[in-house]
Amino acid sequence: MALSFSAAAKAEVCRGIPQNHCCALAQCFGILLFCNSFSSDSIKIITESRDFAYILPKLFKKAFDLTFDCFPSLAAPGKLVFQITDPIKIGEIMEAFGFSSEDTLSLHINLPVVEDDCCKGAFLRGAFLAGGSVTDPGKGYHLELATTHFAVSRECNVLMQDVLGFYPKTAARGGGQVLYLKQSDQIADFLTYLGAPVASMGILEARLEKELNNKVNRRCNCDDANISKVVEAAQEQLSAIRILQEKGLLETLPAKLKQAADAREKNPAASLSELAAMMDPAITKPAMNNRMKKLVQMAKEAAK
Repeated sequence: MALSFSAAAKAEVCRGIPQNHCCALAQCFGILLFCNSFSSDSIKIITESRDFAYILPKLFKKAFDLTFDCFPSLAAPGKLVFQITDPIKIGEIMEAFGFSSEDTLSLHINLPVVEDDCCKGAFLRGAFLAGGSVTDPGKGYHLELATTHFAVSRECNVLMQDVLGFYPKTAARGGGQVLYLKQSDQIADFLTYLGAPVASMGILEARLEKELNNKVNRRCNCDDANISKVVEAAQEQLSAIRILQEKGLLETLPAKLKQAADAREKNPAASLSELAAMMDPAITKPAMNNRMKKLVQMAKEAAK
């Protein structure tokens, strides 16, 4: 089964485990603050990404030297659930981030954990893996990071401004907070920063394809409009010529106008440029347009 665009982007991000302990700690911090549950009672991480599920135990082992109390088989269908319920393990994890399982009321991004640039990137990779998603660019442009912690959302917003130079928009959803990007260039830059250049290129290619299609559609619409104008003008000119014939005025026209009328009658679908080239001697398109206008005007006067 083919991976979704979001799953493929996460698979790219999962290609490597941080080599430095500080980065492994920061990536786990991002995972925990954007996962399904991180409290003094339990830790629960639910994912559909097999790539993320594969590296998750290794990340926790490197960061905390701990294992999950409950973890699924990667061969299991559907969503995969990882849990830690041992209060001692949870206490050690919280302590690693400067929290206390006894008196921490709300979680936030502890700045020393993401002080270095490498750790900031690791943190955002973890946030995307646990709470992020990105829409297939063929359907639209939308990348989001969802967390249940208000302070984390606000502080992550500032962090993204610091490392990427733009603020994501925010929204409340189901008791949680969502940071999201809607601009294709920002989504592409963010995916590149996370280590997913192929997904980033997919965003840019989709944008270029849409721009090209829009340009082609505009050109086709413009061409259709021009063709309609040409047809309408030709019909008006032919109608004018018939009126002049009925009134017996066609044969009395000056030679230049008579030549123009004859050319239009014999070539009802020709453009003004093509008619102008048929004149003897050939004339310009504006000159041909003037002759046709005179024929139309004479017909209107004759019909009164």
